[in-house]
Amino acid sequence: MFSKLVVYSGLLAVVLSAAVPAQDPVPVVSQTSDIQPDGSFQWSYESGDGSKQEQSAVLRQVGEVSVPVLQGSVSWTDAEGVAHEVRYVADENGYQPQSADLPVAPEVPAAITRALQWIAAHPAPAEER
Repeated sequence: MFSKLVVYSGLLAVVLSAAVPAQDPVPVVSQTSDIQPDGSFQWSYESGDGSKQEQSAVLRQVGEVSVPVLQGSVSWTDAEGVAHEVRYVADENGYQPQSADLPVAPEVPAAITRALQWIAAHPAPAEER
């Protein structure tokens, strides 16, 4: 049983290694990094294939806690030649991406909006909850 497992594993490794074509590594064209003692930072890079990423952070006081506020962007071109870009902020309100590539939720139907307004205006008595 063990010998069959070894043989099958070896065959699987040969098949998988043959299925992946060799690719040249993508060079890093430029790169910067600056980290400050207070925890703020800024970094960026650009690859030879045109993809870029940058991010920065500063500390913001929220109540009694210091939280990092991150801003950044990433851009790339896919295999079909279409350019993509995502810009984002991450802070005490969570991750907030912005991109033309992100799906947009459909509008809430008017009947559901009215129903939610009615429910908010007429809460159930405490004993029914």
